[in-house]
Order: sequence, then C-alpha cells, then structure tokens
Amino acid sequence: MALVEVIDVVKEYRKGEHVIRPLDEVSLEIERHEFVSLMGASGSGKSTLLNLIAGIDRPTSGEVIVNGTAITRLSRRQLAHWRAAHIGYVFQTHNLIPVLTAFENVELPLLLLPFSRSERRKRVALALEAVGLSDRADHYPRQLSGGQEQRVGIARAIVADPLVVVADEPTGDLDAESTEQILELLMRLNTELGTTFLVVTHDPRTAGIAQRRLRLEKGKLLDRDCPAHVATITEDE
Repeated sequence: MALVEVIDVVKEYRKGEHVIRPLDEVSLEIERHEFVSLMGASGSGKSTLLNLIAGIDRPTSGEVIVNGTAITRLSRRQLAHWRAAHIGYVFQTHNLIPVLTAFENVELPLLLLPFSRSERRKRVALALEAVGLSDRADHYPRQLSGGQEQRVGIARAIVADPLVVVADEPTGDLDAESTEQILELLMRLNTELGTTFLVVTHDPRTAGIAQRRLRLEKGKLLDRDCPAHVATITEDE
C-alpha cells in the first residue's frame, strides 16, 4: 500500500453562477521515502491538491488516504489532531512568529502533541541540527537571513517526524544562493533521513531534484509516474 493515495478526487468552488473545478478526478500514489515534485501554471490546482493531502481542505468528492487512514472521513477535530501528528508543512514565506526564537518556532507543533518538555527539547535540538542551525537556536527571525528562516521552517516541519512533508514553493522567496542551500538540504533529508516530500513549485531546478515529477494542467494530473532527471547541485554552478 502506498503511503499517500489520492483516489478520483474532485474539488469544486462556486463563484456566483459559475463552478470552478481546480481538481478534476485526480488520482495519485506516493510511496514512503519518495520525493515528488508537482508543477503547473498558476491556478492549475497545485496548492489545492497539496492542502487536500495535508488535511487542510476537503475534496468535493473522492478520497485521500494517508498511511491507511482515510482522512476525508475524519471529523474536523480528529483531522486537526491527525494533521499535527503526521504532516509537516513548509511555507513559501516561512510563517515564523517574530516574537519567538528559532527554537520556540520549531517547538510549536510539538505543543499540540503528548510530549514531555524534555522530549520536546530533544526533538527541537535534533531538528535544528539536521538543518544546520544549532548555533541559531536563540535567534529571532529578524536576526536570520531568508535562507536561515526557511531552514527554521523546514526544522519545524520535520520536528514531529511526520509521515510526509508537503512544501508549497519552498524556494519561491529566496535568492539563488539560498535556493541552492535549501535544495541541498531537502535532498539530504530525503536521502539520509528518508523523509517523504511532496513539493509544489514553479521552478524547474527545484522540480529537478525530485525522484518523480508530476504536472497539473486544468485540473488534470499529467506525466503520472514519470521518473525525473535527478539534478546534481555543485558549488560551482
């Protein structure tokens, strides 16, 4: 059984008398430890699909199953608990809380879970170490570069050891050097820790590091199960 199963999913919105369908009978499987990228034009349904898999939104019809749990059948309360325990989310704009340190920002998701204070501190320390920011734990977001802020966001996404990490344009607000560093980090987390990633991006370079690349066009999923060329990032590129 695949880690993530999206089965005949339709998502519709009403805008006046018109029905907008960003997803039209989309089916998708993601295996454990896989790195999948999702490309498509603006409005093609990429973020909508990401939010359905993350349990942030619900489909109009169809089913989303993650690790054997049909999340489309969970109540709102059950879904909130499930999402906190099993999904890591990396945002384009970091979404860090300015008055909290890097350590405290990473710790936030764990406050919703039944961990002791000592276990939370251990997990946060390991997550910051994994993204190379152990020496920035006490820094506030304003004291960090854009790339470092995104590293904190990634640490926050992996701190609870989620089943899958979803990332919405994780390099969209970064310069070329920071983008390269974040891509190297995502590849390392996938290869060394086995983190499962689904990354939405407009950037072919970001998509190129994935083991499998998919494309959404007008609500339809194309290039399904098409292996990607895995990009190799070197310092002199």
